[in-house]
Amino acid sequence: MLKKLFKSFRSPLKRNPHSHSKPEVLNNRQHALQRSRFSRNAVNVVERLQQAGYQAYLVGGCVRDLLLDLQPKDFDVATSATPEQVRAEFRNARVIGRRFKLAHVHFGREIIEVATFRANHPQGEEEEDSHLSSRNESGRILRDNVYGSLEDDAQRRDFTINALYFDVTGERILDYANGVHDIRNHLIRLIGDPEKRYLEDPVRMLRAVRFAAKLDFDIEKHSAAPIRRLAPMLRDIPSARLFDEVLKLFLTGYAQYTFDLLVEYDLFAPLFPASAAALKQNPEYTGTLIRQALANTDARIEQGKPVTPAFLFAALLWPALPARVVRLQDRGMPPIPAMQEAAHELISEQCQRIAIPKRFTLPIREIWDMQERLPRRSGKRADLLLENPRFRAGYDFLLLREDAGEQTDGLGDWWTDYQDASDSERRSMIRELSSKAEEGTDGPARKRRRSGGRRKRGPRSDSPASE
Repeated sequence: MLKKLFKSFRSPLKRNPHSHSKPEVLNNRQHALQRSRFSRNAVNVVERLQQAGYQAYLVGGCVRDLLLDLQPKDFDVATSATPEQVRAEFRNARVIGRRFKLAHVHFGREIIEVATFRANHPQGEEEEDSHLSSRNESGRILRDNVYGSLEDDAQRRDFTINALYFDVTGERILDYANGVHDIRNHLIRLIGDPEKRYLEDPVRMLRAVRFAAKLDFDIEKHSAAPIRRLAPMLRDIPSARLFDEVLKLFLTGYAQYTFDLLVEYDLFAPLFPASAAALKQNPEYTGTLIRQALANTDARIEQGKPVTPAFLFAALLWPALPARVVRLQDRGMPPIPAMQEAAHELISEQCQRIAIPKRFTLPIREIWDMQERLPRRSGKRADLLLENPRFRAGYDFLLLREDAGEQTDGLGDWWTDYQDASDSERRSMIRELSSKAEEGTDGPARKRRRSGGRRKRGPRSDSPASE
């Protein structure tokens, strides 16, 4: 596939990939990209900016993905025009952001992001006097609005594979950092000194993992080396920003592999400290439950079905919950209030790291609460639970727990049968429950199938629990 995309490209002579030298220029005989493969609206934005006298290129992920024969999720433009100048050219544009100011040009539901060429940050006294740039004591960039040239912009980008510019006029690729070479070799490589670049923005460590998982690339050894040591820097990132980053990590179709990479590079603990502790204490159960939930999420995305962060966060945090519930019950608190109190405590702690919005924390708690209610099926309780709007999510979560190895005495099979049963069969199942309760026995109140095995249940990728 790559041979077709890079028709006659030969690796350039060795040079410093981080210097401000001229780019490698690939003409349309050396690659297979054509302007027709890019968003028509994005191409129009580039052309209008060029006609107005500005430099403008399609840049970053859209160029990278099309070189890999992947469909880009969005199309970004880099230009010499400032955000205010872009807004002056397009009535459908608005300027957004403070830390990183840019323009969004709206075409119906499609938004073309237009960023001004960035330059390196001023140092020393110059930085102190600048209102466009600032860092904290650790070197993290707090404001990044220092504009520069195209060459400056290429060096300010994070990874070599994202420093590729497509010129729609001549259908040329401008490669300032050997990005094409790294695409051919399946490598994620930072531009510049890795430690300095991570200190500027620790989220780059998460981006490295995300691109490695999405593209099935390796993180180049020098770019990977500082990650474990610098992983705690993520604790300094605003919790609202980390929520957005976690959605990108787990809701783009590569969640299971992403999780493994986060664990490998010690990045999971700064994001989910309680879950990381549970993973360390009980790796088999915790790892199985989380990976199964992520595999189900990936399957839904591949099938084009909707997903919600609520079920995902419920699974990611669940392994840390039971011990807290038991601790409260040991103090004399009844099961359901203990579950509610432990859930409140755990979610509150987690929101200090990742700002999970209330529209998701409420369903998380309801899914967990259902785990205490599902075993209580006597009388009219079973039918009332079936009518609960969170029943299906709670039921699917129960199956997830069982698949991870939790022993529930066949509770998942009982509910599977109860949903499929007729009214008379349901009454019989409830009577059997009552009979067993009178006999003082526990376990599922139904007869085992003669086949002896429990019903085979595949991944619940078709479940509305994720909707």
